[in-house]
Amino acid sequence: MAGALTLTACSAADGTGPDAPGAASRDGLTGTLTVLAAASLTDVFTELAEQFETDNPGVEVELGFAGSSALAAQINSGAPADVFASANTDTMALVVDGAGLDTAWAADHGRDGAVFATNTLRIAVPPGNPAGVEDLADLSDDSVATALCAPEVPCGAATTAVTDAEGVEIAAVTLEQDVRAVLTKVELGEVDAGLVYATDVAAAGDAVEGVDFPESDSAVNAYPVGVLADAADPELAAAWVDLVLSDTGADALAAAGFGAP
Repeated sequence: MAGALTLTACSAADGTGPDAPGAASRDGLTGTLTVLAAASLTDVFTELAEQFETDNPGVEVELGFAGSSALAAQINSGAPADVFASANTDTMALVVDGAGLDTAWAADHGRDGAVFATNTLRIAVPPGNPAGVEDLADLSDDSVATALCAPEVPCGAATTAVTDAEGVEIAAVTLEQDVRAVLTKVELGEVDAGLVYATDVAAAGDAVEGVDFPESDSAVNAYPVGVLADAADPELAAAWVDLVLSDTGADALAAAGFGAP
């Protein structure tokens, strides 16, 4: 599991985090909660974890971020986790059909998980856009070094959907296992462009520039979340999911650039 993701324990001693109606707190919740989530959720889930720990002082949240397909494989191989949040519904389906979701939670929220956000692709380029990338077609130019997500991860599947629909062929110089790895290549100036999510461009701030392209509307990713069948404490896991689905969660996601489900 260590090879696929990094688990981060969040502590909210300073009380920071979203402060809006709907934060999930239940009397008596204690213990450690392990949440595995798509790499594109890194910033917003870290913020929500701080809020959750503030609302539930007896709880420690451990977050693991990686490509959704890698996380699904880890869960289906028996990696201990309580909650899974994927960057697309196809990858969540792999977990539903494998390790499964908690039956009581799924009876209330749906056997395929609960969709809580959407996201679309955007072209990220280094500051100043040295290669002069203006649209999706520019990425097919062999002189433009482009980083893409590997086809098996959700950002890669979205890329394939967009390029196939538009008849654009991109000869990527690197295929990465999660969207944040693509973003890093752009931030470091190792490539001229990368296809990432709109939320990743926003999270990068001044480290990259974003180039919109209308074709991105042909591949909108829906993000589902669910309590896993082997969750050590299904009530604690359900409380976290309640936070993600609450007004507090929706506000934090919108602030990070995610679309509504």
